[in-house]
Amino acid sequence: MDHSNHIRLTVDELRPSVLAGAAVYGADDHKVGKVDHVHGVGESSSVIIDVGGFLGIGAKPVAVSISDLDFMRDEDGDVHAVTSWTKDQLKEMPEHRD
Repeated sequence: MDHSNHIRLTVDELRPSVLAGAAVYGADDHKVGKVDHVHGVGESSSVIIDVGGFLGIGAKPVAVSISDLDFMRDEDGDVHAVTSWTKDQLKEMPEHRD
């Protein structure tokens, strides 16, 4: 996916209602997970990403700092995130429990 034409979200847009469900693309530009939910608002938030699984079953939730993700909108207005991590690196992180 070519992210060069996508518009980065502003700090004001980094809200749980905007980010929930966003696809997360990894270092190799493959989908590595999706945003399940967000703790907090703005630049100090933690993002819970569901990694692995199939159709949401068996996915492992991991928590990352929102600053480790680059959120943007594509040409259709859909929000997604880009990270430097691979799916395997995310799977190695500790499981998040609310």
